[in-house]
Amino acid sequence: MSDDTVDQETAKWDPAFTEQVGKLVSPIVRRYFRAEVRGLDNMPATGGALVVSNHSGGMLTPDVLIFAPEFYRRFGYDRPLYTLAHYGVFIGPLDGMLRRLGVIEASRENAAAALHSGAVVLVFPGGDYDSYRPTFEQTAIDFDGRTGYIRTALETGVPLVPTVSIGGQETQLFLTRGNWLAKRLGLTKARMDILPVTVGVPFGLSVLLPPNLPLPAKIVTEVLEPIDIVAKFGPYPDIDEVDAHVRSVMSAALKRLARQRRLPILG
Repeated sequence: MSDDTVDQETAKWDPAFTEQVGKLVSPIVRRYFRAEVRGLDNMPATGGALVVSNHSGGMLTPDVLIFAPEFYRRFGYDRPLYTLAHYGVFIGPLDGMLRRLGVIEASRENAAAALHSGAVVLVFPGGDYDSYRPTFEQTAIDFDGRTGYIRTALETGVPLVPTVSIGGQETQLFLTRGNWLAKRLGLTKARMDILPVTVGVPFGLSVLLPPNLPLPAKIVTEVLEPIDIVAKFGPYPDIDEVDAHVRSVMSAALKRLARQRRLPILG
């Protein structure tokens, strides 16, 4: 990817459009999920930062729709928030709109360009693998072995900001990622490693499609204390050690939030 292409990716963010969409969508999402975003005081006040979060809710994940408006409410629209996403989400009519909202293709180059510009970048290392984790494992942090986020933070010199969200796996019943099913059907040859099986409304049992509509589960997102990788692990850290630490911090926070919930869905 050329430098010009990378620059074009980040330049497509439209703060005025992002604000308009946020004012329209945020009140609906916030009320529907009774959403809370806690700990924004932990976010570095200025400069680049890599926000590393678990991903929840399957295909219709509300994660960004909950976090982004609260981020902008706190820091304003002169501080961009870019979200890394798989190139597949840009296929179709939403392509232009997503890019104007600050969604950029997930690559080390795009992330580095955004971070070097002083922006905040939101990454979900676990992707679909994480968002389809079984409901009864909702406090588990499993990025499927992906550690590129650590190298990106090291190369750009920005802090990692672990962030966790709970409640998304209660928007329907996630039974299994279906790794075994995808393999059995030969879908792994097409780079499709999961075939999730869920139960929800209105379609009942669903094997990836059609996607059930999310139930109004209470969702709480919490920003945790930043991690300066070099300060904690030295200039040449063991990547796997850093990843294990990040995931353990996030898992402990999720378990704490889970203990505060009284009932599924109701929160």
